[in-house]
Amino acid sequence: MKYTVAQIAQLLNAEIVGDASLEISTICKIEEGAPGGLTFLSNPKYTQYIYSTRATAAIVNKDFVPEQEVPCTLIKVENSYLAFAQLLNFYQEQQAAKAKTGISPLACIAESAQIGQNVYIAEFVSVGEHAVIGDGARLYPHVTVGDEARVGARTTLYANVTLYAQCVVGDDCILHAGSVIGADGFGFAPQNGQYLKIPQIGNVVIGHHVEIGANTCIDRATMGSTKIGDYVKIDNLVQIAHNVEVGEGTAFAAQSGVAGSAKIGRHCIFAGQVGVAGHLHIDDQTTVGAQSGVTHSLKSGVYLGSPAISADRERELIVYRRRLPEMYEQLRKMKDNQ
Repeated sequence: MKYTVAQIAQLLNAEIVGDASLEISTICKIEEGAPGGLTFLSNPKYTQYIYSTRATAAIVNKDFVPEQEVPCTLIKVENSYLAFAQLLNFYQEQQAAKAKTGISPLACIAESAQIGQNVYIAEFVSVGEHAVIGDGARLYPHVTVGDEARVGARTTLYANVTLYAQCVVGDDCILHAGSVIGADGFGFAPQNGQYLKIPQIGNVVIGHHVEIGANTCIDRATMGSTKIGDYVKIDNLVQIAHNVEVGEGTAFAAQSGVAGSAKIGRHCIFAGQVGVAGHLHIDDQTTVGAQSGVTHSLKSGVYLGSPAISADRERELIVYRRRLPEMYEQLRKMKDNQ
């Protein structure tokens, strides 16, 4: 699929500096540019490559002023990172228009299941009794959809996704390979030195426009529902425990974990390897830095450390901790001189 620089600029409402008639046939990284390639410059650390890239055109911010000659045509926008993301989404939509449809004869679909129009159900997919698959949904090989589970319209389940019985996934969602939705929550009652399993009879309800990374697990509720709000984005290898509620637009980076019955607000950000203890409440618009341990409920703000505290205070403590060896040596000398 080929487009001219002019066509791309029109799509992005952009200004062109250079040859608008050049043809773009691929997308590439700025440091590995190739003729016919389109790249972008957002991070200042990569500015050096704009002067040597072999790409045909580059998307840059409107305030970018070259310090020397640039070998490619520039497409100037307000926000180059956002514009490039929009362009990739456009490319993906074009690819989706050519995507496969139809149901493989090697799929196993219960007679009572409801299958929408224009779906793609690949080889070795299993769809259980009274399950519902929405219009335009796409189920790749070895997906399992349990009894009475629901998959929304235009939702994609990649290979080996498991959606347990009675669980619900909304419209326009993406679940990446190996994610597991609705496995039992970690509920056990101590009994005579052993553990009595507490049946997990609830489900998981996932909203619309949610993306869930590979090998991420979201556990079913003990009772009621584990809830993931609309527009939530969850990275690979994340654990969301039973009865957790996650508000709209919140994002989790890889290897984060949320313990049972925690309530996470809207538009929060959890960086990599953040752990949240159970039964806590995290206010809307809270950001927690990487490897932080959240042991108490948090008001809106930015937090770091374990236990997580105000980011400003944690930065002060980082400076103090770095000086501890020096301070210790000073104290030792003072003691020796007494």
